[in-house]
Amino acid sequence: MNWTSYLKSYQSYLKIERGLSLNTIESYCFDIEKLMLFLETNKIDVSPLKIQEETLQQFIYEVSKKVNSRSQARIISGLKSFFSYLIFEDYRQDNPLELIDSPKLGRKLPDTLSVEEIDSLINAVDLSSNEGERNRAILETLYGCGLRVSELVELKISDLFFEEGFIKITGKGNKQRFVPIAEITQKYISIYKNQVRCHQNIQKSDSDILFLNRRGKKLTRAMIFTIIKRLAVEINLQKTISPHTFRHSFATHLLENGADLRAIQMMLGHESITTTEIYVHLDRKHLTQVVNDFHPRKDYE
Repeated sequence: MNWTSYLKSYQSYLKIERGLSLNTIESYCFDIEKLMLFLETNKIDVSPLKIQEETLQQFIYEVSKKVNSRSQARIISGLKSFFSYLIFEDYRQDNPLELIDSPKLGRKLPDTLSVEEIDSLINAVDLSSNEGERNRAILETLYGCGLRVSELVELKISDLFFEEGFIKITGKGNKQRFVPIAEITQKYISIYKNQVRCHQNIQKSDSDILFLNRRGKKLTRAMIFTIIKRLAVEINLQKTISPHTFRHSFATHLLENGADLRAIQMMLGHESITTTEIYVHLDRKHLTQVVNDFHPRKDYE
């Protein structure tokens, strides 16, 4: 077996055994493909079973010249996972990256938008076009439900349970969760669905997908990024934002208004609450106020 054969076998393992999404699998394999290109470019003829630490150190050194520490750490992590798989399948006995440390990273606090900035972005949507009603519904859903962009583009009409006040989300690893949806978000989704989407010539394969492009097909993640960046330019927003910014803002604003961290974890679909805890660091002033207001000994001297 060559590198390509082992990579395909690894992809099958990630999909079937680990239950990872296509986007996550592509991310894992992209770093291995970088290594394969490095070996080919430098005419290094070595199989995944024989490659040693020295060669991988050389590859990581070359990569470090072109990417930041966070990307470098991700590449090392991805390669470690690949070689751990080879050990798991008894293809090799050791992990050549075992002694290679990832660069130390500080915890990166997510960017957020204020409520006023979110309102400005939504108000900047051109409602004179059919796409405008769709785009307003998209922004309201991203912020109102705290969705990942991959979850948004896969959202189906059959996932909408408005009478119960929930939508069903299929997240990472195909794990499903129910997320509360506010009446205002329901309103804008319904306007788009009942006044715009129903008049489109919809592709049969995407007939249940909620948000569609002009050709009646599922929107791409890249298109959601483009919509948001254009609106940011429109209002002269001096921040670098993405669909994920709305998710961060959703969680941060809930926390600032007294929501329980465990509840936020469930709505975001975080497997570990330590991932959710990053939002605790966003507003220490708010947390101080919580203690001052609610701790039973706040009035003792």
